[in-house]
Amino acid sequence: MNLTTASVSRRSFLAGAGALVAAGSLAACSNGSEGSGSAAAVDSPVTLTVAASPSPHAVILNDFAASRLADEGIELEVKEYTDYILPNQDTTSGDVDANYFQHINYLNNYNEENGTDLVNVGKIHFEPMGVFPGKSTDIDNIADGATIAVPNDPTNEGRALLLLQDLGLITLDADAGITATPNNIAENPHNIQFSEQEAAALPRTVADVDFAVINGNYAIDAGLDLADAVAQEDASSDVIQEEYANVIVTTSDKEDDERIATLVNILQSDEFKSFLQET
Repeated sequence: MNLTTASVSRRSFLAGAGALVAAGSLAACSNGSEGSGSAAAVDSPVTLTVAASPSPHAVILNDFAASRLADEGIELEVKEYTDYILPNQDTTSGDVDANYFQHINYLNNYNEENGTDLVNVGKIHFEPMGVFPGKSTDIDNIADGATIAVPNDPTNEGRALLLLQDLGLITLDADAGITATPNNIAENPHNIQFSEQEAAALPRTVADVDFAVINGNYAIDAGLDLADAVAQEDASSDVIQEEYANVIVTTSDKEDDERIATLVNILQSDEFKSFLQET
């Protein structure tokens, strides 16, 4: 299965963590060449504390990165968070050294809204957003007046609506872009109704609507069978690659921290890409 050519075609959502696309296939690394991080080796054991969402980010850190960091003299401590606000707050305050849970667009929006200067130090993987069936299963013949649940945060709602536009279900205003909301829908031939909800709640409420557009990490964390999604994003899209790659984030004063550079190198390696495909 080719992880770099996932398409928007219906019934094509890749299964499990195999849907993740290592960022080495998306863009150039921002911290040196691929490999397991010898450039950032340290002389004595030190600790690196990273905030992460439970799945897949904490799983990746614990099951793949921790042992490889230990080989470099770095002890990894993973702190798990189930929301999108506290990891950035704790990174800014110094309670953690870095975080791994968000995509580029979310980071940019967070910085703008909060006056922070958190920085992206490396693209790691891409999680396709998928359309999951609830009361209905046939997206090709969606009923007039059907309800689709979408994330209500500004960085993921537009992303969900762009996916629905790619599927031919709606047409957005030409200038709506990645910040689109239902108010930017220019054509809605099926009179689709939109239920705007917190992204984390969508797996729990999908049975109450016809379809739900769910972020990959929340789908995996909720134990949804990703093979049952009726559509997914196009991983080769320039917008996806430049806006929605998941990244390692830290503060500007730690941008060149050797511990963090080591982690980025490990997670941009060919070995990591193989790990994603295998697990």
